Amino acid sequence: MGVQRVVIPYCPREPFKPFHNRQQRFGAIVAHRRAGKTVSAINELIKAALTCSKPNPRFAYVAPYFAQAKDVAWSYVKHYTGVIPGAEVNESELRVDLPGGGRVRLYGADNYDRLRGIYLDGVVLDEFADMDPRAWSEVIRPALSDRQGWAIFIGTPKGQNAFHDIHLRAESDPDWFSLVLRASQTGLIADEELESLRAELSDDEYQREFECSFDAAVEGAYYAKLINAAADETPSRIGRVPIDPILPVHAAFDLGIGDATAIWLAQFHGREIRLVDYIENNGVALDWYGKALKDRGHTYEPLILPHDAQARELGTGKSRVEMFEAMGFKTRVLPPSSVEDGIETVRRMIPRMWIDGDKCAAGLQAIKQYRARKDEKRRLTLGPLHDWTSHAADALRYLCLAYQEPMIKRPRPQSQVGSYGWMG
Repeated sequence: MGVQRVVIPYCPREPFKPFHNRQQRFGAIVAHRRAGKTVSAINELIKAALTCSKPNPRFAYVAPYFAQAKDVAWSYVKHYTGVIPGAEVNESELRVDLPGGGRVRLYGADNYDRLRGIYLDGVVLDEFADMDPRAWSEVIRPALSDRQGWAIFIGTPKGQNAFHDIHLRAESDPDWFSLVLRASQTGLIADEELESLRAELSDDEYQREFECSFDAAVEGAYYAKLINAAADETPSRIGRVPIDPILPVHAAFDLGIGDATAIWLAQFHGREIRLVDYIENNGVALDWYGKALKDRGHTYEPLILPHDAQARELGTGKSRVEMFEAMGFKTRVLPPSSVEDGIETVRRMIPRMWIDGDKCAAGLQAIKQYRARKDEKRRLTLGPLHDWTSHAADALRYLCLAYQEPMIKRPRPQSQVGSYGWMG
């Protein structure tokens, strides 16, 4: 059977031609809104799946959420593979099987454990700034290893987070491909439209969404500015924070049911709050967290638990308070409180925090991106967005609510009775 020529109805936009012609295995594309990055990425995956010489090649597009992958990219996949004879579409799994054994499939990083155990020859991570960074380091990167697969991170800036780190690496490492597409330079959006956008958006919004600024503030972020200020202080309050063996350690939990459990480990010294470690996992039993605490060898104050830790599980008939106490821990259950009041408490306390940048890296990334939900149509803030950042943020909120101001001993005032008696 001879080679069949297939023409896919895609004409690359000029700014994306370097992407399609790159030789590097890894890369990052920082692009303004409506630049066409998703269309370019999907066509790169299709081309690679058709031309890869390895047996049964597998390529993936990963969005922050599975539903987002379907809404944003699935119609493009079907459109551009629709001209390929023999292409088979699987709607339920969001995948297309191509002649020759190649496959393109869509995933969501909200359930990145679903990718464990698969292999990949290439992957595009779209809007990586909205993903839990562990989706890449723990699951996707290992999936590329034995096939020497490639990866491209694409997105628009949302502050100085994991995507910002990837961008900096791509900019500085010659083995990485880097492309930055600003609306003022690409010519993809008419000048009069850019002027209209500039008039309607805040300066931070415009700089972030159309000029690809990582320095612009993320709208609705609760703690990002305070964390950045802590890093910029002299000396920086984010760095190495050694554990003081004299002080006990406070462990504050956000207990997930069906999702992640997060723990901040802290020491209180006077009015200083020292964040010395961070633990997060999911899909494991409660005793895993007890062992993780004991393995660190610290002396713990009563564990700080949210009010729902007293609820009894149907399977065991025990509460999580009882389970921790059976492991030998003392516990302290916080009363119910307003999330908004707790957020304000955290904001007041961040200026007195010292944070271990290495041991708390995952938690630090999360609290920097913890933000409010927005109703774009009505331009309203609807309270905290519940996503992968919520666990770290909730645990930090419980830690701050549990903090008690130290008692300050003041000298007793001198008696007014002196050598002259009461009358002076």
